[in-house]
Amino acid sequence: MPLRVQLKPHLTARELKRQYQQAQDHIELRRWHLLHLVDQQWTIKQAAQMVGFNYDYAKEIVRRYNQEGPIGVKNRSQRGQPSPRSLLTLAQQQELQQALQTPPSEGGRWTGSKVARWIATKTGKQVWSQRGWEYLQRLRS
Repeated sequence: MPLRVQLKPHLTARELKRQYQQAQDHIELRRWHLLHLVDQQWTIKQAAQMVGFNYDYAKEIVRRYNQEGPIGVKNRSQRGQPSPRSLLTLAQQQELQQALQTPPSEGGRWTGSKVARWIATKTGKQVWSQRGWEYLQRLRS
């Protein structure tokens, strides 16, 4: 028999159901639905299949809820926080957005490669041109 995970008692079963039923954001709605099902003794795998999440993502949602409580269910973009995969802090993203308002030091126009080099300089990490392009598209005003 599959192991069933226990949710930390941040919210009661009734409160979990209410969060699921009243969620305005469709992503959060599905996350709350997943948690509601897990709380009703469904396995993570069963609940993930029901709401259309892959198993690993569903485990991450349960882990975040158990560690952070209800705030862990919120969309990180709506919380004003970068995701764990984000290369830049919010302050660095604002700094990059300001930098994009002026021509790059290398001359010409901003490209994915130039943004990637800017990020690499700020973070000390290797950054691929594609990630630079993603930041360029997201932050360009």
